Amino acid sequence: MTPSGALDQQIQRYRRMTGEQRLAIALELHALSCDLARESIRRQHPEADVGEVERWLRRRLELARAT
Repeated sequence: MTPSGALDQQIQRYRRMTGEQRLAIALELHALSCDLARESIRRQHPEADVGEVERWLRRRLELARAT
């Protein structure tokens, strides 16, 4: 299967899903990306406590929205 064929099939699957199913996937992907960002922040700032990591994460999200 080609990459474009796989993409077409994935789009067809998404179209067959309910809005709730698509929303659930989007929320899971958001949670996963936040977890990955937290890990990155912890590597960059190993001294940061949980609250600091969350502040760094919120700042990253704010910057992403601004662009």
